[in-house]
Amino acid sequence: MPSTAKILDDLAPLLDKGGLITTADDMERYRVDWPGHRGALPLAVARPATTQQVADVVGYCHRHDVPLVPQGGHSGLVGGALPDADTPELVLSLERLASIRDIDPINFSISVDAGCVLQTVKDAAAEADCDFPLSLGAQGSCQIGGNVATNAGGLNVLRYGMMRQLVLGLEVVLPDGRLYNGMKTLHKNNAGYDLKQLFIGAEGTLGIVTGAVLKLFPRARETRSALLACPDVEAVLGLYALARRACCDLLTAFELVPRACLELALEAAPDLRDPLDAPSPVYVLMEVAASGPVDLDAMIESLFEQGMEANLLSDGVLAGSVVQAERLWRIREAMLEGQRNRGEHLRTDVALPISALSAFHARASEAIGTMSPEATIIAYGHIGDGNLHFNILPPANLTPDRCTALLHTLEERLFEIVTEFDGSISAEHGIGRFKQAAFLERLSEPEFELMHGLKHLLDPRGLLSPGRILPPSAK
Repeated sequence: MPSTAKILDDLAPLLDKGGLITTADDMERYRVDWPGHRGALPLAVARPATTQQVADVVGYCHRHDVPLVPQGGHSGLVGGALPDADTPELVLSLERLASIRDIDPINFSISVDAGCVLQTVKDAAAEADCDFPLSLGAQGSCQIGGNVATNAGGLNVLRYGMMRQLVLGLEVVLPDGRLYNGMKTLHKNNAGYDLKQLFIGAEGTLGIVTGAVLKLFPRARETRSALLACPDVEAVLGLYALARRACCDLLTAFELVPRACLELALEAAPDLRDPLDAPSPVYVLMEVAASGPVDLDAMIESLFEQGMEANLLSDGVLAGSVVQAERLWRIREAMLEGQRNRGEHLRTDVALPISALSAFHARASEAIGTMSPEATIIAYGHIGDGNLHFNILPPANLTPDRCTALLHTLEERLFEIVTEFDGSISAEHGIGRFKQAAFLERLSEPEFELMHGLKHLLDPRGLLSPGRILPPSAK
């Protein structure tokens, strides 16, 4: 690899003005992600403004053995986009590739640059009387390229699927700088291997997404949100099964919110009020939406009556306006802020068979409670797709070292229980670097060989996002 000075001199002509950041102060924000994890100081930050500039930079790095890592909106949770501490890397930020290329409301598709912020895409779709349904807490900052690279999920997976189901086509710069142009707007294409799927969820290890064609849907004319109080997680699962039938295919979100999460939300957002008169062990935050003439109020009221008769719920509130609905969903956002305000804690993102969620919750809660009785369990998530965020707030007054050690031990035990239930340690956040060891422990030999083979085929020098998902030695 050439010297840093030589690399910077060579890269500058490949980018336009403002395309290369080299000072430590200016690179600072590219070293930090949303949870506050810090990476090392990169070689530089390249900010290409076109797909061709991305290809030029990546091609140069390939020819001169310069490791690089693509970066989106800094909202990742597993350290995958942070510059490595051991080997200086070039950060390649997609933030300047932020154009809406085309929108076709008849084809229900939108073509965008990878650096487009998710909320920008959703707004553009709405202006065309369409909806792009991916819904995330970070949608005001996360970028489409990162959503593709991590196969983002979010609140609406049970109705619309994950990012993998929402992508029609991709444009990708390969690790050697060549361009794969698969920006097709076809809803059906069975001609050979579906190459775009290689890059969805690959976390930037197989190629750098520079553009995407996304699937749109008719814009909802009516949306209703409700908060329902349930006695336990088992009742929540029963209510979910009932809701899937009672609400037809109109159920868009079905979130488990334990009482501890609600209290965190009230703590983080003093303007919020407890929506119900009496506290309940767990709640369900649900949403139904329709693009045609459907009586959603009657649908939810019928579900409420059936749930009461079956002893699956004890109380509830149906939002009577957009403002009331926004306040209910503000609970979901504020409880994340409440966790963050508590400092270091264990954040997990596990997936289980939906029918096993109650048994897993009980088993894991008992195990964690035995190991650390003073820890607070914050287990919430997307019941409709089996994604549980089983988070743990450590006991107060632990030294930083003891806190980190305890959380690591608790995570190991939690992942053991996930494996016993034939689940996954990552439902949507990815592997990155932070989950790599646990991921590799659970990988079978054929799985490793296939993944290693793909990585070696596309990136034989191991320069693109090295050490993410697979270890650096897998070249």
